[in-house]
Amino acid sequence: MKKRTLIALFVGVLLASCSTTKPTANDLAISLPIETAIHLDQVENDKAPVTINPGRFTTETVTYRLPKVVQGTYSVSDFGKYIDDFKAFDYAGNKMSVTKTDTNSWTITNATQLDKITYLVNDTFDVEVEGGIGNEVPFSPAGTNIEPENYVLNLHGFIGYFDSLKNNQYKLDITAPADFVRTSALQKVGSTLSEDGKTKTTHYYAPRYFDITDNPMMYGNLDVEEFLVDDIKIVLSVYSPNQLHSAKSLKEAMYNMMKAQKAYLGDIDSTPRYDIFLYLSDGEEYSPKGFGALEHHTSTVVVMPEYIPKEALEESMIDVVAHEFFHIVTPLSIHSEDVHYFDYNNPTFSKHLWMYEGVTEYFANLFQVSEGLVDEETFYAKMMDKIERASQMNDAMSFTIMSENILKAPYKDQFLNVYEKGALIGMCIDILMREESNGNRGILSLMKELSNKYGKNKPFEDEKLIDEIVAMTYPSLQPFFSDHVIGDIPINYSTFLEKVGLQIGEGQVETNFILMNGAPIVSGDPIKGTIFFTDMVQENSFWADNGAKPNDVIKSVNGTALTFQNVNTILQDMFSWQPGKDIEVVLNRNGEELIIKTKTTKTFTTGKSIMPIETATDAQIALREAWLKG
Repeated sequence: MKKRTLIALFVGVLLASCSTTKPTANDLAISLPIETAIHLDQVENDKAPVTINPGRFTTETVTYRLPKVVQGTYSVSDFGKYIDDFKAFDYAGNKMSVTKTDTNSWTITNATQLDKITYLVNDTFDVEVEGGIGNEVPFSPAGTNIEPENYVLNLHGFIGYFDSLKNNQYKLDITAPADFVRTSALQKVGSTLSEDGKTKTTHYYAPRYFDITDNPMMYGNLDVEEFLVDDIKIVLSVYSPNQLHSAKSLKEAMYNMMKAQKAYLGDIDSTPRYDIFLYLSDGEEYSPKGFGALEHHTSTVVVMPEYIPKEALEESMIDVVAHEFFHIVTPLSIHSEDVHYFDYNNPTFSKHLWMYEGVTEYFANLFQVSEGLVDEETFYAKMMDKIERASQMNDAMSFTIMSENILKAPYKDQFLNVYEKGALIGMCIDILMREESNGNRGILSLMKELSNKYGKNKPFEDEKLIDEIVAMTYPSLQPFFSDHVIGDIPINYSTFLEKVGLQIGEGQVETNFILMNGAPIVSGDPIKGTIFFTDMVQENSFWADNGAKPNDVIKSVNGTALTFQNVNTILQDMFSWQPGKDIEVVLNRNGEELIIKTKTTKTFTTGKSIMPIETATDAQIALREAWLKG
């Protein structure tokens, strides 16, 4: 997934097209670039006009579609829902008959006379439900924003495709106020300033429709920083509506992270440029609520809450952007036919989400300890969190069957497990390979070998991948795949951790001020409109030491009254508290007011943790070192 000078209009014809879609017998239009335009200078009521000029058709009936599903989301988005006033015109300027055949498709007859189509695009941020993910609306980082100060242009929400022309080149013109800051992952070929100097049209080129969907943009009042990490140009674009954060303030953390990722990946094929688009949500009613990121081949769109401290934002950015950047390994360099020949309206899915998302998530955590960004205890804690969260999902479900049917019940409700159990599958494979090779090979070397075998332009056959991996590695991986990936037998993680001299035990573990063992320590009474501590507060060392008790009502936090209207914003801030922060929390206990005014300290609870085995052998310790440090 996974956003000059005026150029002659025939530039697209001169550039060769590279197809990732199986050719069909229906390619009946003259192969000229499809001319598309988005008019951000003509937005009214949060609707952006779009014009599509496909060139002349030689067939009588054509269908135009916007994506039902986009790559990397594994959920239905239905971008056709956000299209209004769809019209088709012939060469004489007359309206043509259009039939909307489903949520995302429009069929036009007498298509040999079709000159252009026009429509209005609504943004998705304005209609998000609480939580921002699922079938109701697109996941926020896959969505669109149309506001005076900011435009999030995930182009799959604006530009569609004709069934017969997905392989055609695209010419895209975006007209916007001249003073807008513009950042784009798509190839720019020029720009034109209007005669009055008020608007500027930027011209872009895409070799095929896939490149339209794979290259997001952001326009408006942005803060942008560019920097080099070895041979990769990083472009960091930040929109912070209240200017609480900036690209400059995040630059050092992003540089250090990506420098470490490059060192970890070594000589694996990379990209000359990588864009990071960060939208910070202010928590208002029409702001996006689905926090996270969506990968593209050479960029990522990130949505995060604005009202969190810089340190917490940096930590979250490192986790999510690291994950998205590692997607340059898979699915960019290693992917199945389902990905290579993706059907946006009727998609099929690979069996191997354990690799696309799980191994990617594992890399995003392992590289941090491998390159010294975090210590071993922090890495162990993250893996323990994943073990506990995976145990709360359906642990007796075939991962390959779930992956293949990810849009259907009951599998779609288990999607988040690709980041939990999927990562743990990667960890187990890594440890097995280290054991078999005396520490010399791991899952990163396997991914490099698969990348060399396949690469960007050659998909693997879904049914054959696991057999190929076993043939390229060791026979011991076959029963693991058969039992725990293809099969439905839960993994005993202790068996694998013991190989590297670790065990799962009970003890004091560092926790959070609001969330503990995956569950919140507060609840609410909708009738009284109050937020209160649950019994779990007694097990949180910070709150217990400061006198908080179950059923204490939280009246205010740092001078702000806590209500059902602002509870998410306040709790997000509390979730992000770091040790050493001055706080004042006013509680009500049976009508009596109590005030906790102090500095935060690390807080602990009793729970499970991954810890070294005191009697670990030298061989186990050596294998652990090879596993963690490569």
